[in-house]
Amino acid sequence: MLSALAGMRVAEPGAGPLRLPAAVRLLRPHHWVKNAIVAAPLLLYPADLSLANLRLIMMAVLSFCLLASTVYVINDVCDRHADRAHPVKRFRPIASGAVSLPLALAIAAVTLLAGLGVGLWLSPGFAGVGAAYFAINLAYSFGLKNVSILDVMIIALGFVLRMVAGTIAIGVTAGVWVMICVGLAALFLALAKRRDDVVRALDTGHRKSLAGYNKLFLDTSIAVVLGALLVAYVIYTTNQTAVERFGTPDLYLTMPFVLAGILRYLQITLVEERSGAPTVILLTDRFMIGSVLCWAISFALLVHL
Repeated sequence: MLSALAGMRVAEPGAGPLRLPAAVRLLRPHHWVKNAIVAAPLLLYPADLSLANLRLIMMAVLSFCLLASTVYVINDVCDRHADRAHPVKRFRPIASGAVSLPLALAIAAVTLLAGLGVGLWLSPGFAGVGAAYFAINLAYSFGLKNVSILDVMIIALGFVLRMVAGTIAIGVTAGVWVMICVGLAALFLALAKRRDDVVRALDTGHRKSLAGYNKLFLDTSIAVVLGALLVAYVIYTTNQTAVERFGTPDLYLTMPFVLAGILRYLQITLVEERSGAPTVILLTDRFMIGSVLCWAISFALLVHL
């Protein structure tokens, strides 16, 4: 995983027998799963589920994967010196020297143009959201990531923009409460990641925003955000708009699976103290995977049966 006993070499995702080429690892393909949120409108707006919209959503996800990879490359370029002092990030392609700076910038230019190009093919509105996502994350990479609280809020905003982009791609209107739920869930994951940084005693030389955090503040913030998330989800599943859209008043029955997933991630964060890699956890933790699958299946059954 991402932590190791003192003296042991820690490998980044992609290392090992099936190690990916450095130029591919630079794009962080294991993080593309985050862009699945772009496809969420297909589940949340069942009346618009069609083969044509599925094709549009696939292109929308591709666009955001390319834009996200551009952000990752630029961020690694900016952080290359700090990453070399990090126990895990020093193995990243740029920090380790596996990918040269000129090559990294060339890759970033290609992925940026391709991502915006796919976005324009979908619609000007979609491309506008994609450009806003890139601009905000560019500002994050060049300084806003050093401002505590603002850094985690920008991360959460990135997920909200993904969701908005998905609704634009298939021509539906984003609901307020679902956007609030997405934003709060992303904020929780970002706070949990910052807590992991604090627990591992990373200094401000690696991440300057850590000067504004400690365990008590982060634990309290996580509790506040999770409380708000649970309330928002209950309101989302029981408000009249959702009842009319999905044709059922029983979506609140999916709440146990949401709660189980949240409690498991909270256990990983507070008990096991290994919340530094949200993507890896969501892709490998069986309890988390089971909770997500049970939520998706129960949601689909309530809507379509």
